[in-house]
Amino acid sequence: MEAYIYDAVRTPRGRGKADGSLHEITPIQLATQVLEAVRDRTEIDTADVDDVILGCVSPVGEQGADIARVAVLNADYDQTVPGVQINRFCASGLEAVNMAAAKVYSGEAGLAIGGGVESMSRVPMASDGGAWAMDPAVAYKTYFAPQGIGADVIATKFGISRDDVDAYAVESQKRAKRAWDEGRFGRSIVPVKDVIGQVVLDHDEHMRPDATMQSLASLKPSFAAMGEEMPGFDAIALLRYPELEKVNHVHHAGNSSGIVDGAAAVLVGNKAMGEKYGLTPRARIKAMASIGSEPLIMLTGPEYVADKLLKRAGMSKSDIDIWELNEAFASVVLRYMQAMDLDHDRINVNGGAIAMGHPLGATGAMVLGTALDELERSGKGTALINLCVGAGMGTGIIIERV
Repeated sequence: MEAYIYDAVRTPRGRGKADGSLHEITPIQLATQVLEAVRDRTEIDTADVDDVILGCVSPVGEQGADIARVAVLNADYDQTVPGVQINRFCASGLEAVNMAAAKVYSGEAGLAIGGGVESMSRVPMASDGGAWAMDPAVAYKTYFAPQGIGADVIATKFGISRDDVDAYAVESQKRAKRAWDEGRFGRSIVPVKDVIGQVVLDHDEHMRPDATMQSLASLKPSFAAMGEEMPGFDAIALLRYPELEKVNHVHHAGNSSGIVDGAAAVLVGNKAMGEKYGLTPRARIKAMASIGSEPLIMLTGPEYVADKLLKRAGMSKSDIDIWELNEAFASVVLRYMQAMDLDHDRINVNGGAIAMGHPLGATGAMVLGTALDELERSGKGTALINLCVGAGMGTGIIIERV
């Protein structure tokens, strides 16, 4: 059994603040609108959808109570369609797609939808708490430190400077602007509408294409205080990495992923279902994988999951045309490029979360869609997509254009 991607949609990303364009749009509405778009664009009978799996990283309040099932009902899907919410932190949206594909591979599903939703302006990050950070015994055992500390440890350990991360961020902004100017996201974007049907957002509004090395140089490191002052996370990092003399704090709001609102959905199915509805597959899923990695530095999982994916697919790096890695922090991508020996012109060619933002539960499905759009635009064949993950993990997928 093979699994194919038949459609991929996403909302624009809205600034994750009270003045962001999507702040008045509830998470259930964001999820509803991408599910409606998948149904309407493909003209499927939703009774044939065997499951809807949505990532959501803060599944509390408005985003709680299994938002996937409630979105299925709110989108007027057949009541026989189940839904489940999952949380693999930043990779939740891609993990949801991988789970949907696994159901198709196994024969459990003919059609399944994977995706995600996060309204960070309405449900702030870390609203759900958790023992990892909150239980002192667990935090001590796992060398817990916030992600920004891990990103700065990556920069320190692997010789990545403030100029390096700022230069990467400036380039991400330029690439995202070019992609929008050239309409590269046009096939995937679903404009978000309000309750009376008026479009409230049709573009990624977090972008700062006027960013320069000079403007970024004026920003103070975001994680220096929490590292150097009480509670002193730098001391914890140096216990785990005693070879480091100190932590060099290089990340700030301009070279880290933006806090935004958004949702995405990907329709995965077998060949028979595609034929039933006259759908042409956009891509074949070649391999999927997740992996654990060291939890304090936390964000180096992508290089290991990429190796796992390539081995699982029987492929080498030279077989991959396009690489896509979520830009959680600039050092994450720069380290990945070091480890995988990749030139920048092969990865994140249309910018990433530094420019456009990172709606936690949805991002994985969004970056998959970005890579799929680029394969079609460029006429290339294969893409490897992955994300770093909180608590030290990585999740990835290889797709092949049909």
